[in-house]
Amino acid sequence: MRLSAIVTALFASAVLASDEEAHLERRAAATCGTVSYSASAVTAASQRACSNAASGNTPGGYPHQFNNREGFVFATSGPYLEFPIMKSGSIYTGGSPGPDRVIITKSGCKEAGLITHTGAQGNAFVTCK
Repeated sequence: MRLSAIVTALFASAVLASDEEAHLERRAAATCGTVSYSASAVTAASQRACSNAASGNTPGGYPHQFNNREGFVFATSGPYLEFPIMKSGSIYTGGSPGPDRVIITKSGCKEAGLITHTGAQGNAFVTCK
């Protein structure tokens, strides 16, 4: 194999690995309080938040702007929208939103993180682990 082919193959592998790591980071499983969410549940809630935002469908007022008063440092920059993620595994369609939220970017619908009211003071949020 020629040197240029080897370099190209190594570069492609490095790019693929970094893309996979970024993909996993955005779609990681999380625990909010004592509730664990799978990566697929996080993705499903984020995708619904995105589609609802695009269509103007806001059951229970969600998704809505998340102002980040707590000063969280997310994987991507805002502005942000928040949307409930339900411990039952169902997608939020209205009613009580529960304590947990997915955060997506308003532009581009990128997953930014998960937050919860569980363990926070008053109406504040803390980061899910």
